Amino acid sequence: MPLVPSAFCPPPLLRGGHVQTLYPFVLRPRVPVEYRRERLELPDGDFLDLDWSPAPEPDGAQSSRLALVIHGLEGHSRRKYVTGMALALNRAGWDVCAMNHRGCSGEPNRLARTYHSGETADLHTALTRALAAGGYSRAALVGFSMGGNQVAKYLGEDPGRVPPQVCAAVAVSAPLDLAASVRALERGAARLYQGYLMRSLKAKMRAKAALLPGALSTAGLDAMRTFRQFDDAYTAPLNGFADAADYYARNGAVRVLEGVGLPLLVLSAADDPFLAPECYPRAQARASATLHLETPATGGHVGFVPGDGGPYWSEARAVEFLARHA
Repeated sequence: MPLVPSAFCPPPLLRGGHVQTLYPFVLRPRVPVEYRRERLELPDGDFLDLDWSPAPEPDGAQSSRLALVIHGLEGHSRRKYVTGMALALNRAGWDVCAMNHRGCSGEPNRLARTYHSGETADLHTALTRALAAGGYSRAALVGFSMGGNQVAKYLGEDPGRVPPQVCAAVAVSAPLDLAASVRALERGAARLYQGYLMRSLKAKMRAKAALLPGALSTAGLDAMRTFRQFDDAYTAPLNGFADAADYYARNGAVRVLEGVGLPLLVLSAADDPFLAPECYPRAQARASATLHLETPATGGHVGFVPGDGGPYWSEARAVEFLARHA
């Protein structure tokens, strides 16, 4: 315990990992959220852009609750899964701060280093700034995919660093074992998702090379087809890891889940094409009082399309979980 039975059951035509993954990306309407952008200067000379969406409160009062929402690989705060979650949280009375990773807010970051799947220092800096900006008494973290791994790793690797206002967290479709997830994306139809994301990563690396002449080489970049190749050549060396294997081993949250000391919901569909069996921490959840693992039979990757026009299951479950624990 806690292994959480899931009530998510979309209509038959919306079942299946690929349908659930692709439907919201292609067919979900834009979710209207009005952001206020704040630029956060970082100690190393780089920056993050934070996008704020306050909860509607009577008489213009400010909410006492903050939710920091973190996007996935090559995402940003305007992705439909982020704005959908922001709207659901706003309606439940949470102010939302959507964090954009370095180089993901529409402008290249200044340094050669990049964001990565285990980056928690930037998360901590953004959270600390957001808490101070509003004087919030309670806070929650919500991460999608790569952002979900970051949230879980942040909570487990150094619990004493987590601000006391943080009461609970949600990780949606999180690749908690990075090496296993990379292997899953190298097989079958999942390679199509890898190819799509690789095109974006390669374009970003070309832009970085042009912005910072001599800082990195693009030799061999065009021929790369896999995350493993890209991480060996760029992610690992630019962020202080020996190679891709070292990067994966040190940054998958699965190795620190026992350290999570506050309620964390890991919501991952059993048919998620991005995840391998090692990404579902069943043994840790059974042994934990704080790790809640929910694995509906379908839902895809950052999908959870309900079929009734209502909130997506990930949004409804996050609001419900946070109402109970935060």
